[in-house]
Amino acid sequence: MGLAKAALSVTTLDRKLARTMEPRAGTPTRRLQAIEGLAKAGVPAGVMFAPAIPALNDHEMEAVLNAASGAGARSAGYVLLRLPLEIKDLFREWLEANAPDRAKHVMTLVRQMRGGKDYDAAWNTRMRGTGPYAEMMARRFHLAVKRLGFNRPRPPLDAAQFRRPRKMGDQLSLF
Repeated sequence: MGLAKAALSVTTLDRKLARTMEPRAGTPTRRLQAIEGLAKAGVPAGVMFAPAIPALNDHEMEAVLNAASGAGARSAGYVLLRLPLEIKDLFREWLEANAPDRAKHVMTLVRQMRGGKDYDAAWNTRMRGTGPYAEMMARRFHLAVKRLGFNRPRPPLDAAQFRRPRKMGDQLSLF
């Protein structure tokens, strides 16, 4: 105990949306199984609801946190969609191709949460955003975290316990 901790992102529980958003990543079920495997192995596991995309997946925040709690996660965090540099153009293209009925609304909300811009690199706001919609998301997150008992103080990690695996294959396989 106290040697390591891990956090996995779970963007959605909707397998179709997951396949569209992250086609080469593990499915939501596999990610939750990985959290469960870590927890059963005694590794404090956490979940990141990231990226949280307004009007696309943010409605799933509580469901993702509930599922992760059921899998044994002990901590949780979230990150609002970030669109730096070329990513903003790629995301807009992806959004228009995959959710044309919602694309304008999603980008309007993103800009509302970013002071009228697609991206705000400021340290205090880039992960959470600002404004009423960002505040609502933060409130929902904090209420769910409290209800589920996430993010309670834990003993600090103890690197003195680290031991190199004796032979290849002695490490826990997650995927």
